[in-house]
Parts: sequence; C-alpha cells; structure tokens
Amino acid sequence: MAPLRHRLCVAAGSLLLIPALVAAPATAGPAAIDGPIDILLAGIDPRDTHTAPLADTIIVVHVPADRSGAYLFSLPRDLVVRIPGFAKSGSSPQRAKINAAMALGSRVGEGRYDPAQGLELLARTVGDVTGIAGFDAGAVIDFGGFRDVIAALGGVKMSIDQDVASEHRKPDGTPRDRLPQCQGHHDCARPYTGEQKIYPRSDTPVRLKPWEALDFVRQRYGLPRSDYDRQRHQRQLLTAVARKLSKAGPGRLRRVLAAAGSSVTFSGGRHSLAAWVDELRRVNAADVTTVGVPGTAVFEDGRYLGESVDAAPFFTAVATDRVAPFLVDHPGAVTTDN
Repeated sequence: MAPLRHRLCVAAGSLLLIPALVAAPATAGPAAIDGPIDILLAGIDPRDTHTAPLADTIIVVHVPADRSGAYLFSLPRDLVVRIPGFAKSGSSPQRAKINAAMALGSRVGEGRYDPAQGLELLARTVGDVTGIAGFDAGAVIDFGGFRDVIAALGGVKMSIDQDVASEHRKPDGTPRDRLPQCQGHHDCARPYTGEQKIYPRSDTPVRLKPWEALDFVRQRYGLPRSDYDRQRHQRQLLTAVARKLSKAGPGRLRRVLAAAGSSVTFSGGRHSLAAWVDELRRVNAADVTTVGVPGTAVFEDGRYLGESVDAAPFFTAVATDRVAPFLVDHPGAVTTDN
C-alpha cells in the first residue's frame, strides 16, 4: 500500500477513483504509466451478491498524454447497443440497453454475481461504442457508498441549473408514498405519489446534504432532456466532489477513504496501485472538463426501445487523444458543462 501522504495527493485529480485506489491491494506492475489514460467509472444501486447489478451511471474519464487536464463524458444507461458474448459468465451476444452489460457479465454461478467481472463486459461494450481499444483502469461504486463519501466530506455545494422535482423523496428525505396499485411489487414505471422534494434553480451554489446530492443527480422525470439532464448533473456532482476533495485536509481525507469501504471495486489493469497514485496526482481537479454527448430516443412501431448517440467524431478524438483541439474546432458537436 502506498504511504498515506501519497494517497492523499491523489485527491485533487482522481475524482471518485480515489477511494477505489485506496481500497485496492498493491500488486506488482510497471512503475510508470505513459501516454493517454482512459478510465471507466460505473455507478450501481447497492445490491447483494445474489442480485445482478445494473450500471445506472456510466462515465468515461480521458486523461491526455500531456496530463493537461481530464475530460469526463457519460453514456446513456438506456443506450441500445450490441453486447458481445462473454465466456466467463456464459452470456451470448445480444442487442440490449448498455446498462445490462454489467449484469450479463457479472454472473459467477447460480444466483451469484460479481460486479468486478461485470465491469469487464461493460468495458468491452463501451469500447465497441466509443472506439477505445482498452480501458487502462476502472471502478464500480454503489450509490450508498457515494452518499457515504459525500457525508464524510460534510456535504457538497452545487449550482442548481434548473428546477428539479424528486421522484423518490419527500421534502424531509423520507421515501414518497407508493400508489395503492403499486404496493408490494415493482411493475409500476412511476409508483410514487404525494409531496416531493424540490430543488429550485439557483445560480449561487447550494449546499446539499449527502442524501440530497444523491437524490438530485438521480432525477430525470419532468426534465426537458430527461436522462441527458441527469447525466449532466451527475458529471457536475463528480466535479464538485473532486474540487472539495482537493481542498480537504488529511483528517477529512482519511474519513473519506474509510467511508468508501467495500462499496468500491477497483481494477488497475497492468499497473500497480503505487503507479496509479503517482500518476493521477499530476491531474488537477480544476482542469476537468465535463462533456455531454448528444443523443436521441429510439422507437420501433411507437414503442420506446432506448437511446442512440451521434458522437462518432468526438469518440475518435478521445481514442486518438485529440479532445482539446476537437472541442475548439467543433464547438457544436458536443456540449461542455463548465
């Protein structure tokens, strides 16, 4: 395990990968990480080993070879893709929503699932979509662990860029009531009723409690661009967390690392923990650019199938490590959040 003072230096540049790096055991591997870096982050609902995990949040982090910053972009969880076959789990090739790749790849036995194995199939699927030949590292964090990390930070401040009504929570944070016809099962698409927590638009950063931050970034219903607005809010929260971590003292950082606990799964590929710690501390949280990928809904005979994205030139820029010049030369191809 790398010395604590080195692990704490990672905070400024590694976003939610920080607790994953600390949770991972040190292994032998090359001492240096050269060239551009591509990291896959997946967020899942808290689940036990007997429930297949779904990747509800999929974010790619690209760090240029010159370490001049980092770029984050999301893929819609409902993106319709071809998921390749995966011998480890016995799943066959199929066309489905991309969040299913984690579940299909995670099966390790009858009724048993492993998110780390599921991340392998998700990485292959995301690689096929984006043209990224292989991810250098990846991490899975459940949303409960994310909430605990924010709690250890003492909450987080965010600008609320649009009015958002919670589908899931009352103003006091307790769960909303379920409709009578939706009691005892999960077959209702929108099972809740009654008063809602409201997050009013504010250009001045608002301090959000841990449950509020997590609730805010999980909302899509009622938003003009639905899941694309939700993806933007998730990227904004990641950036806010990273920037607060960059200013935190050693005592608070220790609490953050402890809070992550077993909720994070990290894969460092060919490189050791020490190598990742040394490399990622070179990235400044202030130099992170978050990017929105354009997409549209896919329908067949009036039935919603999922989403498609139109970002092939941007994906090529990522795969060839030319994101900065691409954003300058093609200002309308994607959107930047900051």
